[in-house]
Amino acid sequence: MEKGDEKTLFLPSREVVNQANVKEYDQLYRYSLDQPEAFWAEQAEQLSWYKKWDKVLDKSDPPFFKWFEGAKTNIVMNAIDRHLTSATRNKLAVIWEGEPGDSRTYSYHALNREVSQFANILKSMGVKKGDVVTIYMPQIPEQLFAMLACAKIGAAHSVVYGGFSHEALADRINDANSRVVITADGGYRRGKVVEMKSVVNKAMELSPTMEICITVKRTGIDVYMENDRDYWYHDLKSLPIASSKCETEVMDSSDMLFLLYTSGSTGKPKALVHTHGGYSVYTATTHKMVFDIKPEDRYWCAADPGWITGHSYIVYGPLINGSTIMLYEGAPNHPYPDRWWKMVEKYGINILYTSPTAIRGLMRFGDSWPNRNDISSLRLLGSVGEPINAEAWNWFHKVVGRGKCPIMDTWWQTETGGFVIAPLPITPLKPGSATKPFFGNDLAVVDDAGKEVPNGEEGTLVIKTPWPGMAKSVFNDPQRFIETYWEKYKKQGWYHTGDSAKKDEDGYFWIIGRNDDVIKVSGYRLGSAEIEGVMARHPAIAESAAIALPHPLKGNAIHITAVLRSNYKPSKELEHELMVHMEEHLGKIARPEAIQFADVLPKTRSGKIMRRLLKSRALGLPDGDLSTMEE
Repeated sequence: MEKGDEKTLFLPSREVVNQANVKEYDQLYRYSLDQPEAFWAEQAEQLSWYKKWDKVLDKSDPPFFKWFEGAKTNIVMNAIDRHLTSATRNKLAVIWEGEPGDSRTYSYHALNREVSQFANILKSMGVKKGDVVTIYMPQIPEQLFAMLACAKIGAAHSVVYGGFSHEALADRINDANSRVVITADGGYRRGKVVEMKSVVNKAMELSPTMEICITVKRTGIDVYMENDRDYWYHDLKSLPIASSKCETEVMDSSDMLFLLYTSGSTGKPKALVHTHGGYSVYTATTHKMVFDIKPEDRYWCAADPGWITGHSYIVYGPLINGSTIMLYEGAPNHPYPDRWWKMVEKYGINILYTSPTAIRGLMRFGDSWPNRNDISSLRLLGSVGEPINAEAWNWFHKVVGRGKCPIMDTWWQTETGGFVIAPLPITPLKPGSATKPFFGNDLAVVDDAGKEVPNGEEGTLVIKTPWPGMAKSVFNDPQRFIETYWEKYKKQGWYHTGDSAKKDEDGYFWIIGRNDDVIKVSGYRLGSAEIEGVMARHPAIAESAAIALPHPLKGNAIHITAVLRSNYKPSKELEHELMVHMEEHLGKIARPEAIQFADVLPKTRSGKIMRRLLKSRALGLPDGDLSTMEE
C-alpha cells in the first residue's frame, strides 16, 4: 500500500455504532491482554456446558495448550441442542439454494431431526467416538448434516473440498485412517454436473482402510455402487435405524472435533486438529462481535465448508449464535453475473462474507449487475482469504455496500480457528488493512531474531499468547506442529504465522503476504500483495500475481502474470504502460522485469494464488504437489 492509503479512514456511521454488540475497543482489548483467562471465562459463560472447567487455560505442556481443561461439552449441544428449548427452535437455521434454482430451508427443530437421523445412520455403520469420517461433497445441506452428525456422536470429521482429485482425496483418507466416507453422486457448477462418487470410487481403490461409502443422490447421474460397501443415503434414511432421536455424546473440552488439511501452497498438506471446547468459544465470540450478529440477521458466508472459513463461519460459529445461515451450491456468476445479488435480494441477506478473489471476479463485470438488484438489506460486508487490494475494497464498499456497509476485513488461518486481526463495526477502516487484533491476541511484527521492527517496516507476524481457537496439534505428528509453528521463536514461546506484515503509527496491521511471497529487489523488500494492489489500480487489470526471479544485478527481479479485464487485449504497448504505472506508484525499484498476460492464474481450491507454481514454471522446474490446485 502507498503511504496515502494508510491515512485514508472510513468512519462507521452513527447507526452502525449505536447498534454494535461491542461499543468500545481499547479498554476491553487491554483487559483481554491483562486478564486473558478472566476475559475468555466470561465469553465461555455465554455457552452451555455439561460441566464447567477446572482451569481456563492449562499451559503445562507448551505449545500443546489446553483450553477449559476439565470441562465437559459437545459443540453440537451449543450449535443445536440448547436452541431447542427456546423460540430459536422454530427459527430458520439454514436457507439453501442449488445452482439449478432448487431450494430448501430448515428450522433448528428440523436441523436437529436431520442431524440426529444422520448420526444414527453413522452409528449403525459402526462409527464411534474418536473415529475420523471423511466428507467429500458439494455444498448441499447434507454436507452440514454430516459434519454435525459426526460431532454429535464424538467422531471427528475430515472435510475434503469437493473438487480435489481422487489421489488427493485418497492421501487424506489414508492419512486420517478413515473407514467411512460420505459423498454425493455429484453437484452442479457453472451449469454442469461435477462428478463426485466416481472420484470417491477411484480414491477407495487407493485406500485400504476404506470400508463404507454413504452417497447422497443430488444429480441423478448413473454411478457405480458396490454391494456391502456403497449405500444410498435416502435408502438408509428410510430404515428404522434412522431414528430422529439421538443422544449427544459428552466430550472433554480438548477432545478432537475435526481434522482439516491446510491448503498446501507449499509442501505436503498438514491435518490440523481442532477441539470441541476452545474452538466453540472462539468461533462464537469472534462471529458475534465482528459481524455484530443480531437474532433477526440473515448471514451469508460465501465460502465452502471444505475450508476453515466454512467450518468456523458457515457452520459452527453462526449456529452456536442461533443465526440463520445462507448456503449456495454453485458459481457466483451463473447463469449471469448477478446471481449473488439476486439471492441477496430474494432472501434479504444482511451480512455477506467472501474472498477478494470473488470480489475482483464480480468487479470485472462492472457496476450495472449489482445495481439492477435491490441489495439494500446488506448492512455489513466481510473479506477473507488474502489481503484485499484497495481498488477491490473500494468497489465492494461503494457499489455493493452503497457506501454505508463497513467491511470486516479479517486475517486468520486454518491453524488459528477464527479471526486474529479484524475490525469491529465501530472501528474506523483503512482499505487494505485488517485493522487491529481481536481481543485476547497479543501480536507483534518482528525480525528473524524476534526483535520488534519499527512502525511502517515489514517483518514477521507473531502471536505472543495462546488463544482458545488455536489448533491442538498436527494429526499424529506433534513434531511437525512444533517445527512448523513454534520452532522459529521457541525462546520467546511465540506462534510463527509465516506471514509478513507491518504495523502503522495508528496500530493498524497490514498483511503483506506469506514470507515466501516477499520479494527482495536490490536489498529492498516488496510484498507480492503490495505490488498486486498497485497493479489492480490500473483499469486494464482484473488480477495479477507477482513473483521474484533471479537477476544478475538486483539479486531478484519482479515478474508479473496479469489477467486483463474483458475489454482489454494483450500488447507490447500495454505491457510498457503497466511498467510505467508500477514505477509511478511504487518507485523505480518496483518496475517489473517482465509482464506476461494469462487467461487465469493458478490457484488453490481456497482461492489463493499459487505463486510457487508460477515461479517453478518460469524457472523450468517441476510443478511439485498440485493436489490443492483448482481445476
